[in-house]
Amino acid sequence: MELDPKVFEEATTTLWSFPDRGNWATHEGTYRGNWSPYVPRNLILKYTHPGDRVLDCFVGGGTTAIECKLLGRRCMGLDINEAAITEAQGKVNFKMPAQDYEIFEPVLKVGDARDLSVVPNDYVDLLCAHPPYANAIRYTKLDADLSRLEVKAFLQEMATVACESYRVVKPGVICAVLIGDLRKNKRVVPLGFWLVDVYLSAGFVLKEIAIKAQHNCQATDAWREKAQKLGFLLLAHEYLFIFEKPK
Repeated sequence: MELDPKVFEEATTTLWSFPDRGNWATHEGTYRGNWSPYVPRNLILKYTHPGDRVLDCFVGGGTTAIECKLLGRRCMGLDINEAAITEAQGKVNFKMPAQDYEIFEPVLKVGDARDLSVVPNDYVDLLCAHPPYANAIRYTKLDADLSRLEVKAFLQEMATVACESYRVVKPGVICAVLIGDLRKNKRVVPLGFWLVDVYLSAGFVLKEIAIKAQHNCQATDAWREKAQKLGFLLLAHEYLFIFEKPK
């Protein structure tokens, strides 16, 4: 098993594009909607040091947790979806050869991003979040699952997520959120722009905006013909908002 990408260059611009998505270690794209491991790898290397604490409050299939283990960071991963936690626990169950830094086993638990009471104030060195895009993909049948909410209710609940995120990160620390827009009735629903206001209202400042190009989307082929027929553009990007908690 290859534990590192064959080719890796740290992102240096606001355009992030990873056509091969990444399949080193136990990474794979079977968990629908999970982000490319190049995203958390870049964030971890850019904004943390070995031994730092990384929180992913929408851990999904465990991509961030895998990268934390590979790179010697302490990871806590939460997800409201018990099946996701089970899958992520399986993904991080691999042996690491000896490194010149300490290796930490990720701590993965069922939990709600709106209630981070298991995390002390000013505790986290990096927070990574790849929340559901409102009800674009429904992950569970739980009433509390944010992926079951329409946009207005989703943004209201994300306000609680943002406040809890602000509480747990250290001053001067990064909270990175990957989010995309939606399309409804042939018109764009600017979910990303609206979510920025939610995090700014919680007290964060906006350090960077990166545009992440989407590749190999499962729905692209099905939608291409419809888009051409009805005269709209396929959404092929997401926003990586890099917020900072002021010192």
